[in-house]
Amino acid sequence: MEIVPLGKKDISAVWEINQQGLPGTGEVTHQEVEALLELASFAVGIFDLEELLGFVICMPPGTQYASLNYSWFNERYDSFVYVDRIAVSEQHRNKSIGAHLYDFVVEAAMNINAPVAAEVSLKPPNPGSMRFHSRFQFEEVGVLHHDSKSVTMLMRPADS
Repeated sequence: MEIVPLGKKDISAVWEINQQGLPGTGEVTHQEVEALLELASFAVGIFDLEELLGFVICMPPGTQYASLNYSWFNERYDSFVYVDRIAVSEQHRNKSIGAHLYDFVVEAAMNINAPVAAEVSLKPPNPGSMRFHSRFQFEEVGVLHHDSKSVTMLMRPADS
């Protein structure tokens, strides 16, 4: 397995894995995946040969990304690495792929002395994701309610 930057050639595989993670990942089109890759501070995938097993897309502060969750962090913090989405293909879950991706994110954030920002769905609830983020020392910094959804806003301090 190898962590590799994502590019246009990976859009279909990213979209497919993202769809497998619904509703937690949030639905996107192929065009929106491409736009996310262009805005991202980094977007990487774990590959086994040519097969994408999982990915993470992270945003820097100050972009024009129109996500309500991202905007919440952008309005409150000057420095962060925002985990817009992380997903692992259904057939490769529970094999530490998500943990390897988060290890990459944490190291990238530590290199620039920035906290890591993420959110987890409260409505509908996602207890597995809450346990996962807890293992990475994320702490709740707020709750955001919009439409029929609520999310808990999480931060992993830069010095953790």
